[in-house]
Amino acid sequence: MNLITLCKMTDKAIFPAPEHDHSVCINKAISVAEQLCLTRGVQLTPIRHKILELIWNSHKAVKAYDLLDQIRPVNDAAKPSTVYRALDFLLEQGLIHRVESLNAFVGCHCSGTQHDQLLLICTECHTVQERSAPLVLSALSKELGDAGFVPQRKTIEIHGLCKSCRSAINALEENAIQ
Repeated sequence: MNLITLCKMTDKAIFPAPEHDHSVCINKAISVAEQLCLTRGVQLTPIRHKILELIWNSHKAVKAYDLLDQIRPVNDAAKPSTVYRALDFLLEQGLIHRVESLNAFVGCHCSGTQHDQLLLICTECHTVQERSAPLVLSALSKELGDAGFVPQRKTIEIHGLCKSCRSAINALEENAIQ
């Protein structure tokens, strides 16, 4: 599966079910990262590899200090700067996104392609879904152009309830009424 196909699938994707097998996501992300780094002549060092793997361990945004806590069992010399340098590299290579509103990071489904982002963040289960949302971003580009504003990057973060959480809450409310 190529990157363009993977990116197009993102818009059709739903928030992963709780029983979702993250090993598939991790393996795809690592494979894409290794391929991109080889092509670009940059190194996916063991610490960068491990940080990327930890980020992809779920579809939830993860904070740098949580990554530090998770990396210490395999690298007891790891310091905050170790994690931040790895995160900077992964961001520069387009392998992860920074979720500004949470001060956290999430894996990028469209690594290797320059793209704007629409991030849907579930306030209940904390899962983050990346979507390309071409109609929304096209309308935004038009507004920016009309304003004469040149953005450095475009990321739209929307907080709300994913379908699974909304269904669970609705079921709880229905049961409470009965």
